[in-house]
Amino acid sequence: MSVAFVKEPEGGEAFENLPDRPISPHTNFVTPEGLAQIEAEVARLEKEVASLDPADKAEDSRIGRDLRYWAARKNTAQLVEPKGGDTVQFGSTVTVVREDESGKETRQTFRIVGEDEADPHKGSISYVAPLARAITGKTIGDVVEVNGHEVEVVEIR
Repeated sequence: MSVAFVKEPEGGEAFENLPDRPISPHTNFVTPEGLAQIEAEVARLEKEVASLDPADKAEDSRIGRDLRYWAARKNTAQLVEPKGGDTVQFGSTVTVVREDESGKETRQTFRIVGEDEADPHKGSISYVAPLARAITGKTIGDVVEVNGHEVEVVEIR
């Protein structure tokens, strides 16, 4: 490890300053729920800073890095209220049908959300994900190709 990244406090204990978390170059669109999550994370981290042991430099570095990230995301957040309708858009919950690798037809339902609130395991994907970009603006019955597979939009909520 390069010593350029190591600080030695007066006590002689070395620790690394953590690099800032990368911030996406995409517009920071958020749903109302996503904005609430960001605000809650900023509030949680601010409480952690207030109760931090000043001698714990590593924890101070970690919390500071995370707080800078979430504060930046809060400051750049652009709230998008879901509008509903018959066209896939940011905030829509969409069901698609596609064939899996074995040729079996599979239904998948997910909500299109902001990058920070996306969690595919919980049924949400980022609006910049290839599937979300491919179906945005489509209506029920439209078929698009994503990663070499056809995907049909069958429901929009």
